[in-house]
Amino acid sequence: MAHKKFDFDTPHLNDQMKESAQQIWLAGLGAFAKNQEEGKKVFEKLVEDGLKLQKKTHETLHAKVHEATDTITEMASSMSKQAPSHWAPLEDIFQNRVAKANAKLGVPSLEDFQALLKRVQALEGHLGAQALKKSGGAKTKVATKPKTII
Repeated sequence: MAHKKFDFDTPHLNDQMKESAQQIWLAGLGAFAKNQEEGKKVFEKLVEDGLKLQKKTHETLHAKVHEATDTITEMASSMSKQAPSHWAPLEDIFQNRVAKANAKLGVPSLEDFQALLKRVQALEGHLGAQALKKSGGAKTKVATKPKTII
């Protein structure tokens, strides 16, 4: 390969440096502009790929949950057929733990509701008797069951 001799002529060298610097500057601007244009495309592609991966992950997760549910259901069915007497203690433990958790949260028990219902009925009976005494024996209507608003 033949090498071209470089001209060390100062005015000519200065012009070449300016031209090279200008071309480097323009190349940098061009790269920046290209990056901005394609950056949006790359970002949109990344979002699209992310959505595909998320969908695939959800599908896989649902399939695994369904598979696990089926497996657990089969195991529970098999175990309940083999040893039904062994479940009673587990049920008692579970019920006790649920009752303790409800008590900690302040959820009234069935006994609490029944006691409250008896107290309300007793108060209604007492108020009904008081109303009868005041009205001179005329019957008054006492609400027996409050309306439930849901």
